[in-house]
Amino acid sequence: MSSLYTWGGTYFGKRQGDSLFTLNGVEAGRFRGDEVFGSDGSYLGELKSGKLITNTSKGSRRASSFAGRSQVGHVGSVGRVGTVMIAGYEDFPGPDSFR
Repeated sequence: MSSLYTWGGTYFGKRQGDSLFTLNGVEAGRFRGDEVFGSDGSYLGELKSGKLITNTSKGSRRASSFAGRSQVGHVGSVGRVGTVMIAGYEDFPGPDSFR
């Protein structure tokens, strides 16, 4: 499992295999390569330079839907300094967006 942060520096949670879990233990999405898709199959974002970010031009991409799982949550790490936003991107949704 590897800890993941959003582009803005917020601690999000962990990647376990192809699953992305929030620090609250909610499976927020699944990876298809570097891209992350939600349980309804909608594009959420991607992994770029080791951080989660959303490419605004990929909003129409879809993948197979899935039934999300839950795990025991964990104490989050301290946030990190964010990275300057790239044109055409926005920060990945925070972990509290997934319940």
